[in-house]
Amino acid sequence: MKNTFFCLFSLTAIFLTCGPFSAYAGGKKICIGVSIPTQRDERWVKDAEKMREAARAQGVDLKMQISDNDAARQMSQCENLLAQQVDILILAPHDATSASAIVDAAHREGVKVISYDRLVLYSDVDLYLSFDNVQVGRLQGKYLTERVPKGKYVVLGGAPTDNNAKLFKQGAMEYIRPLADKGDIKIVMDQWIQDWQPTIAMNIMQNALTANDNKIDAVLAPNDNTAGGVIQALAQVGLDGKVPVTGQDAELTGAERIVKGTQSMTVFKDTRQLATEAIITAVKMVRGEGPGATSKVNNQKIDVPSILLIPVVVDKSNIDKVLIDSGYLRKEEVYK
Repeated sequence: MKNTFFCLFSLTAIFLTCGPFSAYAGGKKICIGVSIPTQRDERWVKDAEKMREAARAQGVDLKMQISDNDAARQMSQCENLLAQQVDILILAPHDATSASAIVDAAHREGVKVISYDRLVLYSDVDLYLSFDNVQVGRLQGKYLTERVPKGKYVVLGGAPTDNNAKLFKQGAMEYIRPLADKGDIKIVMDQWIQDWQPTIAMNIMQNALTANDNKIDAVLAPNDNTAGGVIQALAQVGLDGKVPVTGQDAELTGAERIVKGTQSMTVFKDTRQLATEAIITAVKMVRGEGPGATSKVNNQKIDVPSILLIPVVVDKSNIDKVLIDSGYLRKEEVYK
């Protein structure tokens, strides 16, 4: 597999970044391969930008490919990266299960794999670097049930192929399920959203409103993008800003809606920190150093050494302090 490889460049092609001060291992400049699932979401655009910036700071080569939410394409792209003799692979899987084949292929080439943001299941992946994603869901569920302890709920999950979506929902249901079992909450719609598409979230919400004569009291939306679709559907019947809606990722559009009052909250996961940590940890691992794992997460095959960062709830009360003062978002954009 390690032969000279020439690739065609397209919208999902490789981006190469070289730093002025180069990091070496075994006399060779370190080359990090990165595979991420999309650039359709603002947060993934930021991940990519920050990784390139961190790679420049570390003086390593970075080869990045975008699978555009296509598991087969991601497999092919990762094979291409391995053919170019990357020293380590940072993999954010589109499909948590099928991506185990990517880990296997990398290990056959002697290349370690960091499972980035999303956990690769049923594999011997070398490290999991993410946020505490069950806690993300807990923050959403706690926020929603404290404000709407009784009523009709729409419960939405993200892409069923994304293990994070299951973890988010798992955490949220720790708060919602007990109240549903008591009869205080009635879950009138419970669906997953294919590929996290906001248009699908909007359609599901439209159906829920129609089926319940527009009487919906709260919506668990799994991220800011899908929250946007939900809020569009609510706006069509004059309920935007009247029905609490969750989110997460702290995207600009989500922050704008929080300020406007149509989205209740988001969960801030500082992807600047995550992306930078990924590059620094990758360099350590190539050099044979320990990654500094602080916990373990089971992926249905092994307990994967893990580094989990801490998520933070954001609403109107702290949006300036958490998102603007930290430099994550600009005030003139949020309050435009």
